[in-house]
Amino acid sequence: MPNLYESLIERVFFENWKKGASVVEFERKEIERAAKRLEIDLPKNIGDAIYSFRYRRQLPLSILNTAPKGVHWIIEGAGRSKYRFKLVRESRIVPRTDLLSIKVPDATPEIIAKYALSDEQALLAKVRYNRLVDIFLSLTAYSLQNHLRTTVKNLGQIEIDEMYVGINRSGTHFIIPIQAKGGKDQLSFVQASQDIACCTEKFPDLVCRSVSAQFMDDEVIAMFEIVLAGDSLKIADERHFQLVPADDITAKELAAYRRQSK
Repeated sequence: MPNLYESLIERVFFENWKKGASVVEFERKEIERAAKRLEIDLPKNIGDAIYSFRYRRQLPLSILNTAPKGVHWIIEGAGRSKYRFKLVRESRIVPRTDLLSIKVPDATPEIIAKYALSDEQALLAKVRYNRLVDIFLSLTAYSLQNHLRTTVKNLGQIEIDEMYVGINRSGTHFIIPIQAKGGKDQLSFVQASQDIACCTEKFPDLVCRSVSAQFMDDEVIAMFEIVLAGDSLKIADERHFQLVPADDITAKELAAYRRQSK
């Protein structure tokens, strides 16, 4: 399947790409045409051939090598069943390896941990039950809906992993889209961008604060706040949280946290 997807996306890209282009537009139906021209079986889930390169996998080297130095190709939505390859400076959100992990007493119900069906579901559950959004953003937040599928103008259909609403001490209301990735999947600026676009369109009176969460080694959860700065997305904050039994947090560590909070 990976080789099949790569063959299809390569065909679509090079049939539309012209040297020097920074945007290459295409439609979903071009995947079907590419399969016919390559004389290969069409995948049962056509959309996954595009989705996998938008959020999970790196584009083929033949496509990446056409990008000038310092920029990368991504795929973003461009309307209903329409997409575009676009050159950007950053495409993936990667946790730092030199950041100290903050220990948090693990409040995840054991029965939830036992029956979570996937890394993403387990991650969302741990974030929810341990109120990591509240801790990370310093406000009170409540899960509103998960796996929200909706349509956004100029982007087409999108899916947000989980949506929170929140309030701070001054009474300001927030809408908080969560992007979650577990296993080998990588966080994407593309998904963060469409999450922000959705919240801006659907909740114009709320302040949008986009959060991305990633499982790391030793059950550490990396959390990022992504903000729109001009025409590009930037990481405004990054924290790492390690869920542990309460007894595993020493007096020395608590004293260190107190000093850092001053």
